[in-house]
Formats: sequence, C-alpha cells, structure tokens
Amino acid sequence: MTTKAFQKIYTQISQITKATCSLKATGVGYDELAIVDGKLAQVVKIAGDEVTLQIFQGTGGIPTNAEVVFLGKAPTIKVSDQLAGRFFNAFGDPIDGGPEIEGVEVEIGGPSVNPVRRKQPSELIATGIAGIDLNNTLVSGQKIPFFADPDQPFNQVMANVALRAETDKIILGAMGMTNDDYLYFKNVFSNAGALDRIVSFVNTTEDPPVERLLVPDMALTAAEYFAVEQNQKVLVLLTDMTSYSDALAIVSNRMDQIPSKDSMPGSLYSDLAKIYEKAVQFPDGGSITIIAVTTLSGGDITHAVPDNTGYITEGQLFLRRDSDIGKVIVDPFRSLSRLKQLVIGKKTREDHPQVMNAAVRLYADAANAKTKMENGFDLTNYDERTLAFAKSYADKLLAIDVNVNTTEMLDTVWGLFGTYFRPEEVNLKKELVEKYWKEKE
Repeated sequence: MTTKAFQKIYTQISQITKATCSLKATGVGYDELAIVDGKLAQVVKIAGDEVTLQIFQGTGGIPTNAEVVFLGKAPTIKVSDQLAGRFFNAFGDPIDGGPEIEGVEVEIGGPSVNPVRRKQPSELIATGIAGIDLNNTLVSGQKIPFFADPDQPFNQVMANVALRAETDKIILGAMGMTNDDYLYFKNVFSNAGALDRIVSFVNTTEDPPVERLLVPDMALTAAEYFAVEQNQKVLVLLTDMTSYSDALAIVSNRMDQIPSKDSMPGSLYSDLAKIYEKAVQFPDGGSITIIAVTTLSGGDITHAVPDNTGYITEGQLFLRRDSDIGKVIVDPFRSLSRLKQLVIGKKTREDHPQVMNAAVRLYADAANAKTKMENGFDLTNYDERTLAFAKSYADKLLAIDVNVNTTEMLDTVWGLFGTYFRPEEVNLKKELVEKYWKEKE
C-alpha cells in the first residue's frame, strides 16, 4: 500500500467476479467510492479488513495487481436551484450539454426523516388523470407504485403526471430507460415549457446496469433539498423499479450471495423500503411524494418485486388495456390509494366520496353483466344500461388520456348517472341528488 495526497492506494486484489472485486484494506467506509484500474467502484461489503467493491462498468480487463484508490467519500451531488430544468446521469453529471452545477455538495442515500418530524399527509396532489384523482386520490407525502406490464405506456403516463401534477418540483429518476424513451421525456418536457420545474436523473439501457442503483438516491437527495430548504411540494417519479431490482440481483449474485425468491437478494425488502420511506410531509409545508413504476412479468403480481413493494407502499395504481374502448385505463378494481380518505370530500367537493363509490359499484355491476353475457344468459334492461355506463365511464374518466380537474370529473360522473340511471338506482344521499343530479339531455 502507498499513500498519495491522503488517498489510500492498494495494488493487491484477492478476488474478482463479473461485477465485484475484493481486497484487504483498512479505514474504509460503506458506500465509499474508489477507482479500480480507472473504473469507478463503490464499497458494498466490509468483513474485518476484507473489502468488496462493485465496479460500475464491470470488471472486464482488470488485473489482480490493478491500482485501487479509495476516494474517502460516498457518492455526492451538488444541490442548488441550478438543478431545475437539467438532465443528469446516475453520478449527477450533466448529460444535456449544460454547465456544471454550483452548489452545496451533499452525500446521497442519507437516512429517512425521523417520524417525530413528520406530519400526517393532508394535501391533495391533483394529476388531472381521473383514474387517479377521482378513484385513487394522491396525497402529498404518499408513496405509491404503478403496476404495469412492460408493453404498457407507463412512461407516457409518468410524463403526463409530470406535466399535470400541481406541485412545485418534479424529480424524474429513470433506470434502464431506452434512448427513445429518454428523448421522449426530454421532448415532452421541453415542448410543454415545463423544464424549469423538472430535474431528471437518467440511466439508459446503454449505460452499465449497476449504475441504476445510484439513481433513486440521487433523485431523492435532490428532492430533499427542495422540500427541506425551500419548503416545496416535490413529486418524485421513479421508473422502473424492476430495472433497479434487477441491478441489485446482478450485484448480489456476483458476490455469491444466496438468492431469495425470484433470484432477488434477501435484502430486497429493506433496499426498496430505504427508497420509499423517503416520502414525507413536513410540518413546514414541504413534502416528498413518490410515484414509482414496477413492471410486471406476464402480469405476475406475486413476483418478489411487486410483492415486497405492496407491503411498503400505501396502495398501488394498476394499468390495463380496456378492450371495449381500445384504451389503457387505470383499473378501478385493482388500484388502491390507502390515504385518499384524508383528502376526498375535504380538499375536494363534498360529493366526491359518494360519487366515487357509486360509480365503482355500477362499474362492478357492469362486470357481472358482462360475465352473464359471455356465459349466454339473458341480460335485463338494467344490465344493458350498466354496460353502456361502464363503456362511457372508462372512455371519459378511467382512460389515461383524460385531463380534467376534480370538479369536472365529478360533474361528468353525475352526467353519466343521469344518462343511464334513475336516482334510486344510484343510491346516493337525497341532498346530493337534489343538488347535483343531471337529467339526461
């Protein structure tokens, strides 16, 4: 070992796998960065004086006598108002051709907020997407995933949420994104003139998979700056957490750890919780809300990633293609926001809870009518009306291309009630019917 300008330099590597290398070293910390043969690496395991480093670009071509330089610090990002409107890679370096950021250097991946400093979420986050705002209303400080098959337009939905959400800042953390999707996000944000409130951290399919592990911490450290220092409402969009989990599996498998369910590391729950628990509502008004995409393999909800995610988050949003209208909708049966009761009817119009429940109940009646029809049973007049209602409800409200405010959503539902049903069939409070009922025009 030699020391150069207070940096420890080692030249004896004891073991090399596809993603990691091990050596004997002292005075090294967890998550500390190092340069191994010119490649950036990070400490992932310390056992006595045996230190294991994950090499972000892979270990190809690294000899056992390679020079290992420990940098004495974990990954950092410079935070300031200059972050807004910029695109960065997983290391926080600009990838948009703009200047370097000037600001305070902060280590990423710090602890989540002490529960004593948290406030119960009570602020509505409107997205303009009725399948979310009407049926599964989001609350500031909430953590919720989109569950979607890989062929569904979840990145399009994320971009729409970013443009429509009534928040101060949007932080996008993209992991394993195709170049096409990256350019799509960039163009959508630029064309909408919304760049000044969006910060993007991007890892594409052309970048080393292991770099994805830095993206959520980069995004959340930036979010904490705006939420804590500026008291802003920040929405963090993470896509795709399955890509993140696959990168975790690559590292743990190559460290010869015994895999858990679905080849995932045994630490998957805590690795995901560490990210999601950064969602918080601060007493001073700042907040961090997390919406994350979890892609499903063949719709398998029991896979380790969605399974663990469901235990950590406060609900989920389900995308599915509705064959009756040929559009992707937010499924009202499988979607759930566990915090919506904190804002519906309080921060939205008084009739919201009743209208939401009545519409979903009628949509369920339509699903039963559809089953009867498929099995060759005769349909009643009521069955036929519920089927017609369900089609209009899906097209005008559940489809992801709908962009209206909550008051317009509620008025639209009342219009559908009046078109297809009599007041007694909808089963709503008399005073609400008298105030809002719209007869068929």
